[in-house]
Amino acid sequence: MKRPKLNSSDRLLWVWLCGIWSDWRSVLIIVKPETVISWHRKGFRLFWTWKVRRRQPGRPAVPKDIRELIRRMSRENPLWGAPRIHGELLKLGINVGETSVGKYMVRRRKPPSQTWRMFLENHVKTMVSVDFFTVPTVRFQVLYVFLVLAHDRRRIVHFNVTAHPTAEWTAQQLREAFPWETAPRYLLRDRDRIFGDVFNKQVREMGIKPVLSAPRSPWQRAYVERVISTIRRECLDHVIVFNTASLYRQMKSFVAYYHESRTHLSLAKDAPESRPVESPELGPVVAIPEVGGLHHRYERRAA
Repeated sequence: MKRPKLNSSDRLLWVWLCGIWSDWRSVLIIVKPETVISWHRKGFRLFWTWKVRRRQPGRPAVPKDIRELIRRMSRENPLWGAPRIHGELLKLGINVGETSVGKYMVRRRKPPSQTWRMFLENHVKTMVSVDFFTVPTVRFQVLYVFLVLAHDRRRIVHFNVTAHPTAEWTAQQLREAFPWETAPRYLLRDRDRIFGDVFNKQVREMGIKPVLSAPRSPWQRAYVERVISTIRRECLDHVIVFNTASLYRQMKSFVAYYHESRTHLSLAKDAPESRPVESPELGPVVAIPEVGGLHHRYERRAA
């Protein structure tokens, strides 16, 4: 094929076209590099699909229940790595590769750390929580109730009522709650300013390590917050408080019921001061009114 001959008119035409259509060279390319790459990737996928269908798979898949167990172990034990979880699986008779364990572990953005719930469970026998809550009187005066709660058996170790709480008064309550030989290891509290320098000094002198919750995070003090809501819901919301002495009597009555009679879900439906199980042979069931008749305790008594 002979090369076409261009005259001046043809050259002027092509110069004009290049001026108004700068991307004219793209139409001369039949296949772009991106197209070739996508064809290669598609062919790779089709190749391995064909191999799998011919029953030539690679490493066998890890069953779903084992994958869920690996994630569960990783969540419940944030300090464990793949070798530790792999060893635990071997003890359970589960033969899976360590690399597969690492693949299905829970990914964490931050270094592994125990949760607040785990921290509380690890130190439940050596930890107490302290907190204040307010109660209005019939004359609209605000009274403050100070609570000291031991986390084991959910016992209210100490409480008191005042109209004018101070750091000195609060420190005295802590001394009354714990003689020197019975001080706990940890004390969990919020960042209320009422816990001033005098209170903090008393805590240090008693050998107690304070643990402060984050601002506006009541769930980090879930035990004492739950007890306060129980006192309100089951007692104080149903009575009118006249003065400090009246509130103290109501609290004393409810705390006795709370310790000796009230069953708790977290204690396997037992009371903080464990109640014995009474067999039917002991007699019929009788009701004993408590907290002014707001609640009752049921026991078996011989006729």
